[in-house]
Amino acid sequence: MAAVAWGRCFPRVWLRRRAGPGCGRHYRAALCAELKQPLAIEEVASCPVRPHEVRVDVHFCGVNFADILVCRGQYQEKPQLPFTPGMEFSGTVLETGTDVSTVKEGDRVIGVSGFNGMAEECIIDHKTLWQIPEGVPLREAATLPVSYVTAILALEHRACTRPGETVLVTAAAGATGLAVIDVATNVLQAKVIAAAGSDEKCSLAMRKGAQSIVNYSQGSLKEAVRKLVGSDGVNVVIDAVGGDVFLEALRSLAWEGRIVVVGFAGGTIASVPANLLLLKNVSAMGLYWGRYKEQNFPVFSRILSSALQYCQQGRIQPHIGAVFKLEESRG
Repeated sequence: MAAVAWGRCFPRVWLRRRAGPGCGRHYRAALCAELKQPLAIEEVASCPVRPHEVRVDVHFCGVNFADILVCRGQYQEKPQLPFTPGMEFSGTVLETGTDVSTVKEGDRVIGVSGFNGMAEECIIDHKTLWQIPEGVPLREAATLPVSYVTAILALEHRACTRPGETVLVTAAAGATGLAVIDVATNVLQAKVIAAAGSDEKCSLAMRKGAQSIVNYSQGSLKEAVRKLVGSDGVNVVIDAVGGDVFLEALRSLAWEGRIVVVGFAGGTIASVPANLLLLKNVSAMGLYWGRYKEQNFPVFSRILSSALQYCQQGRIQPHIGAVFKLEESRG
């Protein structure tokens, strides 16, 4: 898992469960028993379903950068060992609790599970399941909860991006970066400048729909953006890198521009020079995906439902970097 997914700009990978019955006395799960060590695939005893819960036969589980960090002890949430990583999954309902009426056995669903989705089955609160519309494959549906909800929250809810505006996205070849390009271009009708750290990653971002690309390993991001848009700058920045890349992106904003911080994949957290906010009347804001699920669930649920609708309509095309079987997640 780490060998393929590690690094701020690699597309996400996916785990596919083995064929076989979804419910029984035991099921297989990937366990993190020790931080910074390979995962173990072990047989786990099934637990009974409580009245508000649903048992799901997991078909696909997203492997996100946050899963890498939590298994290294570097994520803001630190589950008690041992734990099963995996924040998002898709599958079919096996069993429902006595108080559940929103889904039934056999329904296709996606779930947001905290950290326990990388297993053959998952028990989850029915409120954090969404039915998958007809025509949306299980594999593509599993890509939506983390990267696409982050992208839509950042672009629509936080930055209030308008049609025709210019959006600069850093770490553009990562899962969130590619989702930002997809949503900004194909849903919001914005123009996208994709910034990444290699020509290969820039090429992927261009294929995804970016109008312009910048390789920030080859020089100043600010100067490259200036050559593309002139001295006026960009309207919106979605930054997942931090450090000097964040500061150069901040200096690339137009009058009343907005920068949204979604992560620090570069490993450095920059301090915001407040005078830059004042001089151009710009706004710097953060976006922590998981807090919306806890603090403003109606917004989270509405945006995930929008992502499912966009996918059903063909307006977004999730990028899947690779697919692995569950037993291949040990690496």
